[in-house]
This record gives sequence, C-alpha cells and structure tokens, in this order.
Amino acid sequence: MPKPFPSVWKGFLPQRAIIMSRQPINNFLGCDSLEKIASDLYGCQRCKLCCTRNSIVIGDGHPQSSIVFIGEGPGEQEDLQGKPFVGKAGQLLDRMMAAIQLDRTQVYIANVVKCRPPGNRNPEPDEIQACSQFLNRQIDLIQPKVIVALGKFAAQTLLKTDERISNLRGKFYPYRSSKLMPTFHPAYLLRNPASKREAWSDLQQVAQELGIEIPKRSIS
Repeated sequence: MPKPFPSVWKGFLPQRAIIMSRQPINNFLGCDSLEKIASDLYGCQRCKLCCTRNSIVIGDGHPQSSIVFIGEGPGEQEDLQGKPFVGKAGQLLDRMMAAIQLDRTQVYIANVVKCRPPGNRNPEPDEIQACSQFLNRQIDLIQPKVIVALGKFAAQTLLKTDERISNLRGKFYPYRSSKLMPTFHPAYLLRNPASKREAWSDLQQVAQELGIEIPKRSIS
C-alpha cells in the first residue's frame, strides 16, 4: 500500500489533487530488494535440502550488474563459506571473468538452488520449484543485460529444455528481460580442458554484447 506523503504537503494541495512526484515511485511502494530476498530466505525450510545444508548460499556481487552468472547449486566449499563459486570451479570462473575484463566486484553470481544438494547431486524438481521464485526475484531486481548459464543443469532449467549443453551453447536466448548465453560449467572445464576453446568463444560473444573490448587470448 502506498505510503502517505510527508506532512509538509498538507495545506498546499487541493483535496483531490493528483501529485506528480519526482521521487522514484519505488520509495513509496515498498518494493523488493536483495536484502528482502535474503531476509525471506533466512532459516528457509521450503524443501528437504534444509536438513543437510550448512549455509544458504543466496548470491553475491554487484546489485546493479549488467551480467549475472548462474550455476547449478552450491558445492562443498560454497556450503561451508556461504558464498557461490569459491572452490576450484570458482577459481576458474574468476579467470574466465578476468579474460573478458571483469571481476567479482562487477558481476552478480547466483545458483538455481540456494542450498547444497547432498553429494553434489543434481537438484530435484521440488527443490528447484522451492527456489525458483528467489532466483527470478534476483534477476528482476538486477535486470542484467546478459545472463550466463553455467553448465547443462542451469541452462536446461532456465530454458526449460532437455537439450544437450553442447547444442545449447554458443548462442543467445531470450530470458525474462535479458539475453541468456549457455556455456560449460567451470567444473566441467576442469575435467575437460579441451572445451575451454568453445567456452572462450561463448565469453567473447558475451563481451561483445556488453560492449567490452578484450585482448585476443583464451582461458588458461
């Protein structure tokens, strides 16, 4: 419900005046925020992952970034530290971002689910459903120009398809108000370094979409 205008306005306006305020309307409507999402997730018990997690890994990064990286779910180190992509895969993701002149202060990183599935298994449908509203709220708040879906599971979940990541990667898809680029997950690239060439091609397209000029090199 809209908040009342400050009392200083009283006495200066006709009883039925229509007010055109220069103050952003969000200030009056009590809109969503990343802080509110974190508050709503506090102590979450919406799915069975609450029974095995150590931390709820909400997301991390710049709240007005033009790019959001989305993975599958927290791993062991992420579950312990409460931040996304902080293990070996996260270290490679840092190098992938650096290759297109970005770092963690400039991007936002999140996952399809906010709690670690036991044994790093794939999230199950009820777990995805329980978390989907929070990821969508994050995307709608940040309004990135580009979303990078890291790996098969994130890409298939967001695009609602069972197509292989090797077929999905390399091109943009519309997603909400953004453009979504699927690419290989950093953990996959650690196991299959030959695919780094393709991931580099994907990142070059992302950089071009964001207007970033990058030197000619590849992910190491």
